[in-house]
Amino acid sequence: MENDPAILRRTFFEKMGIGTLGAVAAGAIAQRALAAETKKEWKQTSDRKIRIGVVGGGFGCGFQWHNHPNCTVEAVSDLQPAKCDRLKKVYRCEKSYESLEKLILDPKIEAVAVFTDAPSHGRHCVDVMNHGKHCVCAVPAAFTLEDIQKLKEIKEKTGLRYMMAESSSYHSDLYNMKLIYEHGGFGKIIYSEGEYYHYNVDTAWGYKEWRNALPPMFYPTHSTAYYIGVTRGRYTAVSCLGFRGKAERYSNNSYKNPFSDETALFTTSEGGMARMNVCWGIQGAHGEIGRVFGELGSMVGNTFRAGKGIQTAYEGIGDKKTTQLADHRPALPPAMSAGGPGGSAGQITDEFVMSGIEGREPLVDVYEAIAMTAPGIVAHQSALKHGEQLKIPQYDPPKLAKTG
Repeated sequence: MENDPAILRRTFFEKMGIGTLGAVAAGAIAQRALAAETKKEWKQTSDRKIRIGVVGGGFGCGFQWHNHPNCTVEAVSDLQPAKCDRLKKVYRCEKSYESLEKLILDPKIEAVAVFTDAPSHGRHCVDVMNHGKHCVCAVPAAFTLEDIQKLKEIKEKTGLRYMMAESSSYHSDLYNMKLIYEHGGFGKIIYSEGEYYHYNVDTAWGYKEWRNALPPMFYPTHSTAYYIGVTRGRYTAVSCLGFRGKAERYSNNSYKNPFSDETALFTTSEGGMARMNVCWGIQGAHGEIGRVFGELGSMVGNTFRAGKGIQTAYEGIGDKKTTQLADHRPALPPAMSAGGPGGSAGQITDEFVMSGIEGREPLVDVYEAIAMTAPGIVAHQSALKHGEQLKIPQYDPPKLAKTG
């Protein structure tokens, strides 16, 4: 009886101080759940500055390290001189290195922002931490389970901070989902969905054309964040199917990947299900979107679309109404703006810097990054095996045994 849905709902409403079930409005549930999370003005608590090196003059130019009062850009690097010059201009930094390998030898640098080609992320981050520096990295964490294991090992060996710059985790809709979940507003998540669409007529771009016929589930985190980022739960098994790309590159590529689009169905550590899409071939589709459906309520997020901003809506039990929710993400320093997909770039900048100033782990730490990344690698293996369900290895540290 303790898991009876009616009892769970009643317990939640009593905890939130909301009266009878029939009179409960969906908006009241969400607003009560978020009431303690009212956005506060950002206040500087320390004069210390994190000295960061920024590597990668493409996506790496989209952040605001130089505008944060607790950060200074010590040096930049890119293998391509034009992109290195762009980094110097954006971050108003004169010191540069011709490679990441040389930048991490600089004793003044204490943290490195890695925005290099995705296949190199795992190797580069291990190298950064091996040289005693904290690390923030673009998605995904790695392309292989071997690199995932090495990343986990170097984090645990050094104790240095690692953060994955997963934009979806810092979208207003997902952040609200997370807060509502933490306050009990969903109960257990029975079913969730995450979707990332990026139509590519020609995917042969990126350093050494690493995006050419890229297996969609090798780039899963914008989708998988819509369960992992909400609950900090885990995917335990997966069955995945792929759509065979029609372009010639899908019959001959370095990844030996035939799929332009992949859909994965995961089982979760809560006993629920999660359907995640990553698609390159759907014309006109672009961006991320997520939905969560729980025992007590549901929420659909409609994230960034050019010119349309962010919309979030929560539907609870008791009526069929939906309510638009305010942005409850942390306030940013006055000199910074949101920026980036869904207003995530400013949030990512502030979270990494402040995790260093406050001596804590960031929101998307190494274990959350792996939990968003590794399931996609296994999902692609499943697609190559025509949807065979495969178990997903877990990389979390063992829980401390209870004593006494």
